[in-house]
Amino acid sequence: MPKQCLATLLAASVISIAAPLASAQDNSSSQPSTQQSEPSQDTGRGHHGPPDPAQRTAHLTKQLNLTSDQQAKVQEILQSEQSQMQSAHQDTSTSQQDRRAKLMDIRQSTDAQIRAVLDSSQQKKWDHLQANREQWGRNHRGGQGSSDQQAPPPQQ
Repeated sequence: MPKQCLATLLAASVISIAAPLASAQDNSSSQPSTQQSEPSQDTGRGHHGPPDPAQRTAHLTKQLNLTSDQQAKVQEILQSEQSQMQSAHQDTSTSQQDRRAKLMDIRQSTDAQIRAVLDSSQQKKWDHLQANREQWGRNHRGGQGSSDQQAPPPQQ
């Protein structure tokens, strides 16, 4: 009897551990088929690529309490940024350094356009989010700054 209980308990444990793993594999294998163009969008910020403009707009809506008019404008700005970034990434006629500079210019332009849509209190929050993102980037590129800050930058 104790051996049978132990075997049952062991089987239940294995199933409870294996089921979520199998489900995670199914989810990860189904995602590439719905996002076939994603691999070309990799910006070096991780292996999943940047969030889409709708996700970024939703995140900023939570962070900055955007109005519906602001949401529409921000999403349009982010869609334009995504298109420009994809073009820059696919441009193999320029050097990596030139592409990186182009990507930074696109990002700065996008940041300025979004900031222009915000009211003064939202701009203060935006500036804080940007400062956090820049600090995180400095800490994770070249080891500058303190190494104990490991939180990812706020998604935009």
